[in-house]
Amino acid sequence: MSLQSRLESLKLRHSELELRIAEEDHRPKPDPEVMIRLKREKLHLKEEMERLRTTVPA
Repeated sequence: MSLQSRLESLKLRHSELELRIAEEDHRPKPDPEVMIRLKREKLHLKEEMERLRTTVPA
């Protein structure tokens, strides 16, 4: 998998998590444990994307 395709895959997963977080947040009783897990996963993806972007040779 190329670096660009990996980044695109991570961006897609990140967007999907944003939607799941929004859906959970709009439920009558959002589950705090689910929210924490989703947000943590989203943060890990963001950190990995940043790491990949900064390791790309200029």
